Amino acid sequence: MANATRFLPSGFNPSQPIGLIAGKGRYPTLLAECAQAAGANLKLIAFEDETEDALWDKFSEANRRSVPVGKLGELLDALKDLEVKGAVMAGQVTPRKLFSGMVPDLKLVALLASLKERNAETIFGAIAHEIEKLGITMLDARIFLDAHLASPGCLTGWSCGVSDEECAFGVRMAREMARLDIGQSVVTAKGTVIAVEAFEGTDKMLQRCQQTGGKEMLLTKAAKHAQDFRFDVPCFGLQTLESMATGGVRKAALESDAVILIDRPVVIARAKELGIDLLGFPKA
Repeated sequence: MANATRFLPSGFNPSQPIGLIAGKGRYPTLLAECAQAAGANLKLIAFEDETEDALWDKFSEANRRSVPVGKLGELLDALKDLEVKGAVMAGQVTPRKLFSGMVPDLKLVALLASLKERNAETIFGAIAHEIEKLGITMLDARIFLDAHLASPGCLTGWSCGVSDEECAFGVRMAREMARLDIGQSVVTAKGTVIAVEAFEGTDKMLQRCQQTGGKEMLLTKAAKHAQDFRFDVPCFGLQTLESMATGGVRKAALESDAVILIDRPVVIARAKELGIDLLGFPKA
């Protein structure tokens, strides 16, 4: 099993129990399927009203726990109770819950109060630090998903309709937006930035592009130059493809080994059906 993924840290025994901290969407389910297929000893920490019921049902009572969003103390207790040696975060929490509808416990209140800036990197980084204080190793969120990462070259055929010049411009803009903690994606066309992803997410950004029009629009998705791959890893899935089609964006450039294609074979097949070109560009 040690060769099943190249993203486990050196010295981490892959037979040790790993806690999957699962948010919403297909991503945590895909990770669970790939990890279990590789023989990993996986346990589940689900978020109430976020984690899919189908994923919850895949685990026995002894190997799963459910916690409310915002209850950091309960999350830490669940990890200790399951006796995991590693933990991985996968999937999102509904964005609006970060501002309303969530009742944080005192431990999370104290953690948030200690942060000078509140963004994905600082918040999840602080939570990861609290987890590691328990002696649990926070793992790369790409573990066991090696076969589902973007790779260099055209992913949807022999060639993609993306010139080197437009790809280079899109990559430069996407990396700068990621560096500034604004978002991981941009849409560009003919040397112009059409749309930038912010808190609303990639899908809503793409849907806004419908108002702009133009056949030359390119979606570029990239990680930060110094991305912490334990959390907030860029993902690309079926919903993104549908949003691209709605917004009239027919080309996407994805950073190799950094962007997770959520069910890569299914995503590529659907992209071909929609007439969307997918290109992988080299990792920084």
